[in-house]
Amino acid sequence: MFEQLKRSLSFRLLAIFAVLAIAFVYFATVGIRWVYSEDDLRELISGHLSLHVEYVRRDIGTPPNIDRAIAITQQVPVDIRIYGENIDWASDPNFPGMDELTFGASDIFSEEPGALLGKLTDVEFAVDGPHRFLKIKQGNFDIVVSSPRIADTNSGPDLLPIILSIGLVWLFLAYVSVRWLFRPIRSIREGAALIGKGNLEHRISGHRKDQLGDLADDINKLAGDVRGMLDAKRQLLLGISHELRSPLSRLRLALEFIDDSDQKEDVRAEISEMEQIIATLLEAERLNSRHAKLNRTSVLVNDLIEQLVENFFARDLNRIEISLEDKSIEANVDDVRLILILKNLLSNALRYSSTDDGRVRLSARLDGSDLVVTVEDDGPGISPEQADNLGEPFFRGDPSRTRETGGTGLGLYLAKLAAEAHGGILSVDRQYTQGARLVVRLPS
Repeated sequence: MFEQLKRSLSFRLLAIFAVLAIAFVYFATVGIRWVYSEDDLRELISGHLSLHVEYVRRDIGTPPNIDRAIAITQQVPVDIRIYGENIDWASDPNFPGMDELTFGASDIFSEEPGALLGKLTDVEFAVDGPHRFLKIKQGNFDIVVSSPRIADTNSGPDLLPIILSIGLVWLFLAYVSVRWLFRPIRSIREGAALIGKGNLEHRISGHRKDQLGDLADDINKLAGDVRGMLDAKRQLLLGISHELRSPLSRLRLALEFIDDSDQKEDVRAEISEMEQIIATLLEAERLNSRHAKLNRTSVLVNDLIEQLVENFFARDLNRIEISLEDKSIEANVDDVRLILILKNLLSNALRYSSTDDGRVRLSARLDGSDLVVTVEDDGPGISPEQADNLGEPFFRGDPSRTRETGGTGLGLYLAKLAAEAHGGILSVDRQYTQGARLVVRLPS
């Protein structure tokens, strides 16, 4: 779940909001403390507070006048306690005793550089629950002022929970807004995935008129353009194949009137190769797309390999060694495409190895639900540079090879496309150094 949150744009934007809010509170607090720590402002505010303390001293007098203290409590919402020689009076009978309060200096009122306000002389502070106490020295007497009154209790909720609740509400509203803002991304992603899988008819709908809507329109337009290009490419290849087959048919007819038998065979071989290239390119076009259609059926791989060898490699039976892990390997594949893969791999191995190199070995097994087919030989092998380019159209390991020894370079390309059409891969085993080993893995 955490990995999904990390990839979510809504979560990232919400995290940015939260970090910015925390940073704002922090730097605002630092700024206020910095402003209040300026000497001029500190002294100005401290001077006013000192003046109010002095007013209390003068009003109560020395020795303290209880009637004046009562008058102050009637005008200002505070309670007063006077403690000293032969006197211990409080405006409220519940006023804490002097031994119940712990007075001391305040971090706010101090001469330290980081303090908000300047120090008040002959004044100490104490806290008891919701009440704040200020003790003023007046001769041999202590005058303690409580704010708010002792009888006053905080009937409303605390300020901190209110602030936190409001912050959480705003954070939730921000999250809902961000989710609404990025809601089209899901439909755009799902639509792009369908188009990417080959459903070029699909169009993303229901998007808003904003930048995400423009993105959806661009994807829809792209899907239309890709479909148009694929249709044009398909029509071009079909046209080329049709136009080339007609002159090739005429060439075959004209071939029968050639008297020189050697020349006749050479021309016939060239015509056959051109027809094979055309057929291969058309098959590659059908496979070289993510939406290539396969006719998957349940196939007995043992029987398929046996028929393949008998139909196409009858002359090379003594050069092929077949090894099957199970006598009844069954896989859900396109049997025509699987025959195409195996035929090209065996042809390639037989072509690039001689009888002196030993036999070409074909093995098949099931690895979980995957069909794994391996074809290996003891020929000259495949260099790392050749392995990187293997499976590219018209690529041959040795460009100097003739048609009889090197082929057209389309066999492995077609085998690779057929494997990928199944959702599988065709790869070179780079650890095998005695020759060449090609491995096909097909999900079944």
